[in-house]
Amino acid sequence: MRILVIDDETDLAKTLCQLLVENQYTADAAFDGERGLYMARAGIYDLLIVDVMMPKLSGYALIRSLREDGNTTPILLLTARDSVDDRVTGLDSGADDYLVKPFHMRELLARVRALTRRAGDIVGVKNLVVGEYTLDFTERSVTFKGHPIALTHKEFQMMELFLRNAGHVLTRELLFDRIWGYESEIDSNVLETYIHFLRKKLEMTRLKVMSLSSVPDIQTVRGTGYVFKVDNEKK
Repeated sequence: MRILVIDDETDLAKTLCQLLVENQYTADAAFDGERGLYMARAGIYDLLIVDVMMPKLSGYALIRSLREDGNTTPILLLTARDSVDDRVTGLDSGADDYLVKPFHMRELLARVRALTRRAGDIVGVKNLVVGEYTLDFTERSVTFKGHPIALTHKEFQMMELFLRNAGHVLTRELLFDRIWGYESEIDSNVLETYIHFLRKKLEMTRLKVMSLSSVPDIQTVRGTGYVFKVDNEKK
């Protein structure tokens, strides 16, 4: 499972990431509210751990923005404030749980397990349906109108990012970071190669199923990145 830690206390955020990695999670960090919101919107996360008091954007505002977007990712709120009013404000903003600083790492891990387990129970099979595309998290497969599309592991990750953010522009930097992360030895030009092959696979499947050519699903936004257009946006 992938977890995003958003906290301006960089030492704490890094410590939490290290703890999560040691417990078999994948963890990323953001050190201010604006960056955290950007990563949460564009990334694929099973849980967000969010501090309340942060520069640029508070944890409360960040959570409200995500919930207004329709983002249902479980959120654990961290704060030094422990009054009843503060707890109510945090939960009313859309947080799923609340942990007061300082806290024991064992308790944080227990909260993380509870929230990710709860999310799994709610989501169940975990299918993501966008337009005529269906992404199956259990089978790690993608279909168009029920027809399977053979994708590599990286292509699947890329397709998941596009489907989760359909209609929104994803920058080249963000795509590279989310798919390859800290593999700094990878040439950044590899992104364009993967986009090319993924786009061709989608176009070939659409042509086979619909017997006609169409506007590419993955469209280039010159100087910025790429956007995945669903059918009703093309018309």
